[in-house]
Amino acid sequence: MPLREPSTAEFEAAAHDVIARLPEAFRRELEGVVVRIEEFARAEQLDSLGIEDPYELTGLYEGVALTERSQWDSDGLPPVITLFRKPLLAEMDETGVGFAALIRHVVIHEAGHHFGLSDEDMHALEDSAGD
Repeated sequence: MPLREPSTAEFEAAAHDVIARLPEAFRRELEGVVVRIEEFARAEQLDSLGIEDPYELTGLYEGVALTERSQWDSDGLPPVITLFRKPLLAEMDETGVGFAALIRHVVIHEAGHHFGLSDEDMHALEDSAGD
């Protein structure tokens, strides 16, 4: 019998749990970032990244990285981290990676874009978030 798929609400709760486990300095800087859960990326999002298969995109950061902001940047729309539910479920099924671990990995990776971090820095941040 197949296991029940996590709901959109469970994805959102897991993403916020990851952020809550980050060091205080990171949590504070992520307070204005919106977390969204969508089934798949929109065509424009895929096109902007040169991705054809919607299953290839599990998460996306949209906004200006803190390292690239200037005093001239408007405070209009907040930055957004979007998790794409169906691709994440497919990745869990294909790789056997658990729900919490995969959500932690993707949220931290996308949050890393907010901070302008390198991949190496993102791995260190992920390690600091614990299990």
